[in-house]
Order: sequence, then C-alpha cells, then structure tokens
Amino acid sequence: MEHGKTTTIKLILGLQSITSGKVIINGYDIEKDFTNAIKKVGAIVENPDMYMYLSGYQNLKLVANLYKNINNERIDDVVKLVKLEKRIKDKVSKYSLGMRQRLGIAQAILHKPNLLILDEPTNGLDPEGIKEMRELLKVLASKEKMAILISSHNLAELDNFCNKVSIIKNGNIIETSEISKIKQEASKELKLFKVDNVIIAKKIIDKIEIIDNNNFKLNIPEEEVPEIINKLVENGIKIYEVKKEEKTLEDAFFEKTGGNIIE
Repeated sequence: MEHGKTTTIKLILGLQSITSGKVIINGYDIEKDFTNAIKKVGAIVENPDMYMYLSGYQNLKLVANLYKNINNERIDDVVKLVKLEKRIKDKVSKYSLGMRQRLGIAQAILHKPNLLILDEPTNGLDPEGIKEMRELLKVLASKEKMAILISSHNLAELDNFCNKVSIIKNGNIIETSEISKIKQEASKELKLFKVDNVIIAKKIIDKIEIIDNNNFKLNIPEEEVPEIINKLVENGIKIYEVKKEEKTLEDAFFEKTGGNIIE
C-alpha cells in the first residue's frame, strides 16, 4: 500500500475498488454512477501523461478530442491560465519539469471541472516551479471556482496555499479541519519570552525551556502569564517581549500524530 495518500486518491477516482465506505462527488456515488460522478473532475495521479515528441498544443488537442464541446477558444484560454503561451508550440521534450506539470494541469482542466485532484503537484520542482504552481492553483481556485484536493507530504508547502487539511495516519483520517484552526489549537499554550538574563530566569522558574541567552519558551495557559511576569520583575529580570508562538502546520501535524511518519 502506497502510504495512504495515493491510495485515497485512486479510491476517489474509481481507479481502485472500495472495500468499505462511499465516495460521493457532486452528489453522485462513484461506484453506482461513475460517469456522472467523474464528469466534472480533473486529476493528475503520479506523473501527467503526455506525448514528448508532440507540441504542448498537439497534446491538448488530443485530450480535447476525448470530450464533447471543447473548442479552440477553450484550449487557448487554458494555455493562458497555465502561462504557457510562449512555449505551447514547442515539443514537450524541450519543456522543463515545471512546464510539464503546468501542461498536465491544462489537460486536466480543459473540460472545466469543479474538482481538481493532484497527487504531489510540486514533487521534484525547483523553487521557481513550486512558486509558479502555487500561484496557478490559487488562480484556479479563485477565478475558475475549482475545489482543489492536493495530496502532499510537504507540509510547509501546503501551509502556504491550502485552507483545509486532512491528516492521515496509518490509513485512517485522524483530523479534518481548517489549517488555521489546527495550528491555533496546537499553539494555545506555548509562549516566548525575551528577557535580559535567562540563566537567572531559569533559577526563578525551573520549567522554562531556554532557546538562547535572551529567549526562553514556556508551556503555560494564558491566565498564568501575568503571574510569571510578576515573578520575573520582582526578581529584577527585565522583560522585553512576550508572545504566543505561532506553530507551523508541521508542528501541528506532529502534535496530532504523536510524531509518526508523515503519510
């Protein structure tokens, strides 16, 4: 089994048989009414398929022929969306990996899906390719009104552009929520203090975790903060700053899963 993410995507797309549970897309059951369930879905699972010896445009024409009603105007619109206007007549073999990924997305959205499913869309891309992909997905979500389901183990990347997340551990979904909510829950208690002397501060409050000469962490509820500040001030410690530590999605993930291998 491929860690759960790719398997989940294959189940959603009807590429793997479901042993329990249901997949409903746009109100249709993928097993009972596959044609209608999959009608408004676009997807790239693993690597996008394309003919390397043909141009990007010829590849899109071939995909367009599989659907009814995709005219040349729609192909041109999609080429603009994925920003391949200048290179669309070049052979795909001359494309960078990032350009191939964008052509793959162009193929997947030709029929105007309302759900786009992507398996590790930034895998193997350089920083510029990742940035381009992120911008493209934001445009598709806002302007083309697509729901985008992304599977990824790159949590920092998801943190940048996703608003909801499902965490899979050992094949089970253990949490589905807004990213902001998951991070908020994980960072409720952690406070960062900036003071003039952490060594003395440690003698006064033993449970602090020293970061460096001037900074320490403390895992305490909000209501205990004034008491800690009073104690430090009474003992002559100067406090320059106290702030709640904003955790990353990665921190929150490890907190939820108990530090298990990322799926």
